[in-house]
Amino acid sequence: MKSVQCNAFGPLADLVVAEVAEPVPTGRQVVIKVEAAGVNYPDGLLVQGLYQMQPELPFTPGMEAAGEVVALGPDVSNVKIGDRVGAVLQLGGYAEQAVADERATFPIGDADAAETCALLVAYGTSHHALKQRAALQAGETLVVLGGAGATGLAAIQIGKIMGATVIAVCSSAEKQQIARDAGADHVIGYDALKEDIKRLTDGKGADVVFDVVGGAAFDACCRAMARNGRLLIIGFASGEIPKFPVNLALVKEFALVGVFWGNFTRAEPAVYADNMQELMGWYRGGQIKPLIEGRYALEEAAQVLERILNRGAVGKLVLAP
Repeated sequence: MKSVQCNAFGPLADLVVAEVAEPVPTGRQVVIKVEAAGVNYPDGLLVQGLYQMQPELPFTPGMEAAGEVVALGPDVSNVKIGDRVGAVLQLGGYAEQAVADERATFPIGDADAAETCALLVAYGTSHHALKQRAALQAGETLVVLGGAGATGLAAIQIGKIMGATVIAVCSSAEKQQIARDAGADHVIGYDALKEDIKRLTDGKGADVVFDVVGGAAFDACCRAMARNGRLLIIGFASGEIPKFPVNLALVKEFALVGVFWGNFTRAEPAVYADNMQELMGWYRGGQIKPLIEGRYALEEAAQVLERILNRGAVGKLVLAP
C-alpha cells in the first residue's frame, strides 16, 4: 500500500510516498481503509521535529482518519469488518490503510469521511476548549482568533450553540466573510484588536478568548480581557510563543488556560466519548457544518502542510487516498 513517510526530521518537502506492507492488527486494533485523513498543524511540527513528542523514524504522519474497517485484531469486540468509522490515531493517517485501537473509533454510518475528520481534531479541540476548559456560558462574549481556520470555524459554530456572542478575528476580507458565513456576530481584523474588542463589548472586554495564533495577537488580547475572563492557549500559528505579563492577570483578574486536546482524550476517555457523541448529534442535526476546503492526493501532503503552517488555509484540508 502507499504511505507518506518521514525518514528524517526536517523540511516538509522531504516527505516521500512509499510502498509499504499492509498493516496486520494485533490486540484490539482495527485496520481502516482510509477514505480521508485529516491534515493538521501539529503534523507539520512533527515532521520538522518541532512538536512536544518525537516519534521513532521513519514514521507516517496523520492523527485522524475515517473509512471502512477491513481487518480486526483478535481481541476486538465492538467493531466489525465493513463498519465505517472515524478514528483518532497516534500516527499513520497519511496512508491507504491506517491502524487504530477500537476504543479510539466511533461509528459514522454514511457520514462524509472528510467532514468526520474535521469533527475529530478541529471540532474536538474547540469543543473541549469551550466546554471543559473555558466553561463558556450563554450570554458571554467569545473572541476567536484565526476565525477562518478549521478550529476557528468550529469554535464559532460551537460558541453560537452554547449561547455566546462571537467575535471572529481574521486577517483578510475573504477570511472574514467565511467567518461571517459560519455565524460570527462580529468580524474584525488584527490591526486594532484590543480597541475593537473593547468597542464591541462596551468596554467590558472578552469573557473568553480562543487563541490559536499567539504572538502580538495574544498580547493584545491580554489587554482586552474582562474580569473573570479565560484566555485559552491552543496554538501558535504566528510562529511566536509569547511571554505572559503576569501583572495583567493580577490587576485584571483573568485566567490563562492551556488546552491540549490529545492529552485530554488520553486522560479522560469517557468525557471525550461523551464530547464526540454530542458533536455527532450536532452534526447530524445540521447545527455544525465543517468547511472542507480541499481533498488532495497523498503525493500532495507536503504542499498541503506548507499551506497550513503558513496560515494560507481556510477550513479543513484532507488527504483522500
